[in-house]
Amino acid sequence: MAEEQDLHAPVSKWKMPVGVFFKDARRVFKWDILGKEILDIALPAALATAADPIASLIDTAFIGHIGPVELAAAGVSIALFNQASRITVFPLVSITTSFVAEEDTVAKMNMKSEKGEQLQKADMLDDLEKGAAKPNGTAKENVDKLPSDLMSTNKKEKIKKQKRHIASASTALIFGTILGLLQAIFIIFSTKVLLGVMGVKSDSPMLAPAQKYLKIRSIGAPAVLLTLAMQGIFRGFKDTRTPLYVIVVGYGVNIALDPLLIFVCGLGIRGAALAHVLSQYLMALVLFIILTKKIDLLPPSIKDLQFGRFLRNGTLLLARVVAVTFCVTLAASLAAREGPTPMAAFQTCLQVWLTSSLLADGLAVAGQAILACAFAEKDYKKAIATATRVLQMSFILGVGLTFVVGIGLYFGAGIFSSDVNVLHLIRIGLPFVAATQPINSLSFVFDGVNFGASDFAYCAYSLVLVAIASIVSLFLLSKSHGFIGIWIALTIYMALRTFAGVWRMGTGTGPWRFLKGRSPP
Repeated sequence: MAEEQDLHAPVSKWKMPVGVFFKDARRVFKWDILGKEILDIALPAALATAADPIASLIDTAFIGHIGPVELAAAGVSIALFNQASRITVFPLVSITTSFVAEEDTVAKMNMKSEKGEQLQKADMLDDLEKGAAKPNGTAKENVDKLPSDLMSTNKKEKIKKQKRHIASASTALIFGTILGLLQAIFIIFSTKVLLGVMGVKSDSPMLAPAQKYLKIRSIGAPAVLLTLAMQGIFRGFKDTRTPLYVIVVGYGVNIALDPLLIFVCGLGIRGAALAHVLSQYLMALVLFIILTKKIDLLPPSIKDLQFGRFLRNGTLLLARVVAVTFCVTLAASLAAREGPTPMAAFQTCLQVWLTSSLLADGLAVAGQAILACAFAEKDYKKAIATATRVLQMSFILGVGLTFVVGIGLYFGAGIFSSDVNVLHLIRIGLPFVAATQPINSLSFVFDGVNFGASDFAYCAYSLVLVAIASIVSLFLLSKSHGFIGIWIALTIYMALRTFAGVWRMGTGTGPWRFLKGRSPP
């Protein structure tokens, strides 16, 4: 009771609850109920995220045996397809996880209440029927007087097994299908133009194989978006293991089909694209079958679908994705203007720099799913405990990555290049790449925390402002300090992203108003 009173105690409007980030910091490694719940969600989610780049790496190895031109063509096509998918998928998956978690929590609460009443009535009927067998027969008379809505004991199991209607899940699948079809049509009919934007001109030997690969790969766009939308649904149910198992099997099939279609069937680069498409449709089909057994995907009415809510919040997150993508793309473009050597070093550092996103993504997913449920239940005590725990875990993860990345890149830079000048620039960028891992990790997990609180508007507007400031710093610092200036600007970019997350929760505004004794909006 004392903790609940403290939680809702009025706080001066000038006093900021920034100290909440250090709440129960000594329990960060404690294997309690919350810690177990976070890791049960985070670890499978992180592994599922890592499965795609690993499979793509193996895929690329097979394509490399076809020839260098085909390898380069596939590389450009994959980058283009992934970028198009990211723009459409990220908003869809993010809002789906939050909405499904909220709706599922409310549905469970309502169903629990209804089941309690129904089972209580069923138990009453059982007791009365048992009493009817007694000689006095008074219970039998009472049975006849019971309301017709009381059910017999053989209906108890049906009550327990009743599937729920989750309108947000149905809406996500509809959006995933529509967006996937639109993406497929757009890429198929504008392949040559898009490849031209990527630098593959009409006289390039890469054009023909790139077109073949990209057109076939685009056929799988509906399956890709549906698979990711269903991952968002399962994440909303706090189930990240089921998607992981399906993804591992799916990519296993992809890897097995690669040599068969590429070399045995003689399809070359088209075989690689076809293997990927078939595996994506397999994953989508399996996840869909599993999902139909879990919930009723047909909503009671079209009016129950949440098109307006998805469009409104999806548009906000789309603006956010564009801002994030533009900052990183601009940094790469400015590095390319410095010359091939700085660009080679920058690309290596950038890929290592973003490694933390794969690991922190698991914590972000766990935080988002648990927080969405906590806010739906109005369990603000659990909301605080979850947010602080995942943020503290992410900081420790970032500190650990600082040492791993720093030592690994210092001694292992030769894996990426044998050029002395490239290696020299990699070591110049190394302090920025390693030292920023804690703020990178915090930034990615803050996204999950804000999404879990359904604070999509703040996420979008704050990131747009951060992007504007970062773009200005990129232009100014790259002009004055070249390669180092770009990395200083990227450090500023990630620091501002983290600050935006700290500011929202640390000032007790928006959905965190309860930290200052006020009701959330």
